[in-house]
Amino acid sequence: MKHAYLAAVLVSASLFMSATAASAQSYNSSPYNYQNSPYNYENSPYNYRNSPYNYNNSPYNSNATNGIYDNDGNRLGYAVRRSDGGVNFFDDDGNRTGYLPRGR
Repeated sequence: MKHAYLAAVLVSASLFMSATAASAQSYNSSPYNYQNSPYNYENSPYNYRNSPYNYNNSPYNSNATNGIYDNDGNRLGYAVRRSDGGVNFFDDDGNRTGYLPRGR
């Protein structure tokens, strides 16, 4: 009985570990990485540099150089370079849609 219980625990642990490993991702792209987290002020749309109310990010600024467009020329959002060299991507409403770490 003791061995059967131990075997059941080991099988459960190995199944959990294999399921976790299958869904593992790199720490750099993980939301648990503070540098990538939306709770980091540099990534927040409440930071004026990232805000759609900043004229440099506005779709109404015809001279903006940080716009992101699709193949048909429709504006999808804008990109803001961070102080550490990474880039945050936002849609035109100010919702953060992505992050590219420095050096990629």
